[in-house]
Amino acid sequence: LPAFPTAAEEEEDVAEAELDTQAMVRAQNQKKKKSGGFQSMGLSYPVFKGIMKKGYKVPTPIQRKTIPAILRGRDVVAMARTGSGKTACFLIPMFERLKAPSQAGARALILSPTRELALQTLKFTKELGKFTGLKTALILGGDKMEDQFAALHENPDIIIATPGRLVHVAVEMKLKLHTVEYVVFDEADRLFEMGFAEQLQEIIARLPDCHQTVLFSATLPKLLVEFARAGLTEPMLIRLDVESKLSEQLKLAFFHVRGDDKPAVLLHLLRSVVKPQDQTVVFVATKHHTEYLKELLTAQGIRCTHIYSSLDQTARKINIAKFSQGKCPVLLVTDVAARGLDIPMLDNVINFSFPAKAKLFLHRVGRVARAGRSGTAYSLVAPDEMPYVFDLHLFLGRPLILARDQEMPTDAGGVLGRVPQSLVDDEECLLLTDHEGSLELRSLRRVADNAHKQYLRSRPGPSPESIKRAKDLDVSQLGMHPLFSARFEDTELERLKLVDSIKTYKSKATIFEINATSRTPASTVMRSKRRHDHALIEKFQRGQQEKQAAALRGQCPAPSRPQDGEGEGEQENLQDVFSNVGQKRKRSQGGEDGPRKKPQQPAQQDEDFYIPYRPKDFESERGLSVGGEGSAFEQQAAGAVLDLMGDENHNLNKNKQLLKW
Repeated sequence: LPAFPTAAEEEEDVAEAELDTQAMVRAQNQKKKKSGGFQSMGLSYPVFKGIMKKGYKVPTPIQRKTIPAILRGRDVVAMARTGSGKTACFLIPMFERLKAPSQAGARALILSPTRELALQTLKFTKELGKFTGLKTALILGGDKMEDQFAALHENPDIIIATPGRLVHVAVEMKLKLHTVEYVVFDEADRLFEMGFAEQLQEIIARLPDCHQTVLFSATLPKLLVEFARAGLTEPMLIRLDVESKLSEQLKLAFFHVRGDDKPAVLLHLLRSVVKPQDQTVVFVATKHHTEYLKELLTAQGIRCTHIYSSLDQTARKINIAKFSQGKCPVLLVTDVAARGLDIPMLDNVINFSFPAKAKLFLHRVGRVARAGRSGTAYSLVAPDEMPYVFDLHLFLGRPLILARDQEMPTDAGGVLGRVPQSLVDDEECLLLTDHEGSLELRSLRRVADNAHKQYLRSRPGPSPESIKRAKDLDVSQLGMHPLFSARFEDTELERLKLVDSIKTYKSKATIFEINATSRTPASTVMRSKRRHDHALIEKFQRGQQEKQAAALRGQCPAPSRPQDGEGEGEQENLQDVFSNVGQKRKRSQGGEDGPRKKPQQPAQQDEDFYIPYRPKDFESERGLSVGGEGSAFEQQAAGAVLDLMGDENHNLNKNKQLLKW
């Protein structure tokens, strides 16, 4: 006999009808023609209205590739360069999936490595999803826990959090995240470093088995094994801008300076090179450097503010607001602000301390030249930081251009040059006067010097190849940076060259030949020895000159690039990790290797049937890797070295306190 349908059957029918309706609505929303715009993605009206209200017209390449894949329910691991609109990539599908508010509990979780990035994501979520009516809760360290308990009790639809505080709140509240169906790891490579391992393990254990996971960063490795803990299911790997990691609108400048001259050069850059109305972020090594430089710049009449990780949360918010509203044109920061922050009108970045890892340089300079705007990144390079510059250019796959005595265009990008000593001396006089008149400045400088020693102990070492190249580079032959040479007249340039030649002067005569007219036995022996060895000395000097000329011509050799299209699009099974068959590895023309005693035999190998011992994109992937940078086993085992260096003593030494087998 026919029976009335049960409640369970009715619920199934309703769910199926809803799915059919959603598919029909999406099909209707989708434009028939392939326009490539947001209209063709089949978004619902509230989401589309929010996008248009925000001012987006056309999706960026990363948005065009990732949003449809995420809408289909796939797990996605995506990489694109800084400022390419990655935040919208995971927010738009999230709004489309959640649709409307629900009392069931939190359905989306966004994890960020830093508080500032989480606050920025919250602001962007509210702007983009203002017509969806979805509620958002922010869980950050430094805020009152009572307020966070209250926010979670109101059943928000979206939770934006930093891992440490979220775990703390979850344990205190016995919070279950079983309703979460959409998880985002923003700046995923930073989250999966050793510093966050325990918190992430705790959070992932509380999530349901069936949830969609999305990973985003500007620096992601090709081997997804490094993200196995995220619980990805048949992930889709999308990597854009693998070769052009930096924006075309970004100009780079490298200044070779002594470590003690850095404050003077920074002062000159902020006064004379950077425009007064431009906003500038200065990256330093530790929090003690930020405090010292803040006092120093304030004494010189330059308005500035600072943030670092252990600064009070309220003070961090106030200082960021001062800078973003234009009240202070200079912001002094440690690497806490290196990732994810989008300061809209930022024009310049200055690396006061050169970063020890190439991908950290990428994140630092990625604060400028975002969303089509132009920007400049200035880097002050001390002699002990030169190997890291070579490491960076190997990672970027571009040659290092050394400044020459000949004329170079002022706007030439990526040039390494010296700063005129006269400029440094002028600024040093002012700084010396300030230090003599201020006990606090002298005390802060002493503390900053001690902190720098601690930083040097914990800084990861450069690659051996780069150390060798840095030793081979003759800094005395380095020309003045074109940015400064344009500011001097010809007579002034001649004077500076004369002073430089006096610096590098070396007498050809030995101590035995001081008195040319004397006929002592020592001078006679020395003259006969010189006649005997003259040909060998000349040959060696010619070789040295050719080597230096080649270094100025060829600069730092760039690694061979992977083939076009490598690493883009879908790579689910990742079988192509070892499929890049490289060409024969040629010796660079840069003269980096010394004269060999034995002539090398030409390699007897067929170009078409030769597999090199490492893939073509080895240098690039080593820089992007999460762990020990793909080098020796000991370095991989010591993978606790974070790419964001600590800015305090206990953070700097954290990696030394770990148990190693």
